[in-house]
Amino acid sequence: MDIITTHTNTDLDALAAMVAAQKLYPDAVLVFPGKLLPNVEEFMSLHKDTLTVRSLKEVDAAKIKRVILVDTKNPRRLGKLGEILKERECELHIYDHHPWAQGDLRGRLEVVEMVGATATLLVERIRAQGIAITPLEATILAMGIYGDTGSLVFTSTTPRDVAAVAFLLEQGANLGVVSDFLGRPLSEEQKSLLKALLLSAERHQTNGVKILLSTAAVPEFVVGLSVLTHTISQIERLDAVFTVVKMEDRVYIVGRSNVPQVDVAEILEPFGGGGHSAAASATLKDARVEEVAASLLAVVKEKVRPPLTCAGIMSSPVKTVGPQTTINEAGRIMLRYGHTGLPVVKGEKLVGVISRRDVEKAIHHGLGHAPVKGFMTNNVIWAPPDLPVNEVQRLMIEHDIGRVPIVQDGRLVGIVSRTDVLRTLHGHLPARHQVIYASPFRTFNQNVKELIKKNVAPVLLEIMQKAGEVGQEMGCQVFAAGGIVRDILLGAQNLDLDLVVEGDGIALARALGEIYGARVRAHEHFGTAEIVFDHFKVDVATARVEFYEYPAALPQVESSTLRQDLYRRDFTINAMAVALNGDRFGDLIDYFGGRQDLADGLVRVLYNLSFIEDPTRILRAVRFEQRYDFQMEEQTKKFLQEAVRQRVLNRVSNERIWEELKHILTEPKAGAMLGRLFDLQVWPDIFPGVAYEEVEHVLKSLQDSREFLRSRGFVNLGEQWLSYFIAILYNTHLEEAEKLCARYHLNKRHTEKVTRTILYWREVIGGNWRERAGDLGRLMLALPKESYPLLFTLLTEEGQRERFHEVLAHIRDSRPKVNGEFIKSLGCRPGPIFREVLDAVWQARLEGRVKTKEEEMDFIKEYLRQKEALGEIVEKPFDVQGRCSSKRSI
Repeated sequence: MDIITTHTNTDLDALAAMVAAQKLYPDAVLVFPGKLLPNVEEFMSLHKDTLTVRSLKEVDAAKIKRVILVDTKNPRRLGKLGEILKERECELHIYDHHPWAQGDLRGRLEVVEMVGATATLLVERIRAQGIAITPLEATILAMGIYGDTGSLVFTSTTPRDVAAVAFLLEQGANLGVVSDFLGRPLSEEQKSLLKALLLSAERHQTNGVKILLSTAAVPEFVVGLSVLTHTISQIERLDAVFTVVKMEDRVYIVGRSNVPQVDVAEILEPFGGGGHSAAASATLKDARVEEVAASLLAVVKEKVRPPLTCAGIMSSPVKTVGPQTTINEAGRIMLRYGHTGLPVVKGEKLVGVISRRDVEKAIHHGLGHAPVKGFMTNNVIWAPPDLPVNEVQRLMIEHDIGRVPIVQDGRLVGIVSRTDVLRTLHGHLPARHQVIYASPFRTFNQNVKELIKKNVAPVLLEIMQKAGEVGQEMGCQVFAAGGIVRDILLGAQNLDLDLVVEGDGIALARALGEIYGARVRAHEHFGTAEIVFDHFKVDVATARVEFYEYPAALPQVESSTLRQDLYRRDFTINAMAVALNGDRFGDLIDYFGGRQDLADGLVRVLYNLSFIEDPTRILRAVRFEQRYDFQMEEQTKKFLQEAVRQRVLNRVSNERIWEELKHILTEPKAGAMLGRLFDLQVWPDIFPGVAYEEVEHVLKSLQDSREFLRSRGFVNLGEQWLSYFIAILYNTHLEEAEKLCARYHLNKRHTEKVTRTILYWREVIGGNWRERAGDLGRLMLALPKESYPLLFTLLTEEGQRERFHEVLAHIRDSRPKVNGEFIKSLGCRPGPIFREVLDAVWQARLEGRVKTKEEEMDFIKEYLRQKEALGEIVEKPFDVQGRCSSKRSI
């Protein structure tokens, strides 16, 4: 015979677990071991024809072969069944959610897991095995879970309990019935006992935890002491409640805890009790209430752990202002550090608090120049460092304040904000200055020394190693940070080395400059320096935090830690560092999940205002996305689109936009990047008046054209960025093109190349490609070489591109043999005349009028004489020996 049973004083979870167990053991008999709680008794009275449950008296103990025990494993809670199990050897299966305790029964099968209700464990197995249940069974099981989890609000509730309830609701559980039996009215005996417990209640404080201890004695047993204890806990709202009641010849103890510092199961263990950290009970025979209560209080004082205090969560040191600080300055400080209020300190004494709301009101009324003392709150609510966090929470609610200064010996030592308190309850919280990187805090989680050796150029590797050694000698920490770390992890080459120093960055730069004999340019205001080598430079920065006084402003700088320095950067993939000191060389520092974003192919900003504070990050986001074939993280894309909608790029200087735009135009995937800028609606802000649709096909093909021409031997195609800039503007009106050249401060030579292309490209494309190479070459020579990829792209008719190659080859092979040195040797001052003369020689060679170097030299002399004859050279160019007699040219 198999039986399913539970503890005496059977509650709703025990009943539910029994019913659930019978679904797994359909041949087993349900057996109550003793008394039932009132709500279980009432439920069984109504459902006795539906649920067949026997009493222990109705069972022949001799026939019991297997016992399925639910919601307990403590033999003392089984009544007479416990004695039967001692006497007989029965197979025992245990399902329980209470932790193991000394003296617990052991079974062949043990399912003991810390969830809110035992019924949850069985529901999970029913669901996993696909066992069908009726709506009535679903209601009973839900009633058990709701009963033991306080309708899913007890701290012992787990996600598994919630998932189990969701499944039961899908199976037709009736919450109306659940509510009815959970909220049964108290009996007269229970009301009388509750009154006695409330009248005897004593309040104690141990390690900052508030505890209530109630005692009573009644002649007869009253069921539901656990219900009464829970009721007292709800009424008093303290951290923990213990009730000690003598009923008949026994003393019953029930404990309930609302805080993690009080584990009631651990406290009641010396009394032979059991349960879990939030709810437990014990029963003693032939004991006195007073003695039990005294012993209980002694154990409580020993077992209660100290709570989290203000000292553990406060921010320190505190940003403060003085009484004479102006409202405007206080507002700037709040914006700088993301604070919603600031303490006002006179000397070392706390005299008030000024909130952001106070500042905004004053500025609204034109009083930004006024001192904060006229607007601050003088009656400051403060707290000592050892005040428990829950008390600070109470102060904030009671006084409706968002921050509490922490004062010790009359001196301000820290401050606790609402956010600090809420983090203790909910973990990380999104702030107005929202951090959006997804990875958990982590640092020094991997060493990438071998990757550094593999992927960093030897000259930079040596500098990195030497920087670590010098930093070690100076007592400061040195890191390589930013793009070089990103490319080390990607296996890409990067010659831009950025060093970040937790210490004096300028001093380290000067020390390295002295070692290598390199020039050092220091910028004291920013705490940065450049070490200038022959062909590259190394940037060195003191760890700093940047803040923006207003959107699109240049950053202001203050000293900070490495974490803050990395947090100021544009994207998570650029916010990593590697340590360079000693044994830590190569340790990867990744606070913001940059390596994971590299692995996932994501470009992600670190906080929501990133594009507002520095709009040029819009261009950088596109550049990195397209360069590495990444995607913008979804929130990042939304933030970018909102920034574009607000036209924030219009607030940035054209010089800063051009700096970023020029980086894009020099990238191998510049065409794709420009297309992405159009897709994101950025194009009109950087190229106003230029229709992207008209140049799209050219931009998408330009890089292929450049590469093809280079593969055919035409390697000197000029500056790539200028080729793209010409391709963007070639089909615009000359005036619009000149405006954009002026907007981005192109010099005269570059502007002339743009305008010459606009003026003559149609003549080349529409020319007769059957003409002699010399004639075509003469026409093409009037255009800059940066325009050749554009011209090649625009040639689409059969044979034109091959003829284009021939003409370029003829131009290349006809290059003059003389150079500017010869003209200079004639005594002429370098200037525009040099280019004019050499182009004229080149034209002459293309036409076949000049063939040898000697003929070129004679041609130049004659050309200069003609210029002098036309009055374009002020003095006679040659003396009697044929030397240029004038050092002035047009």
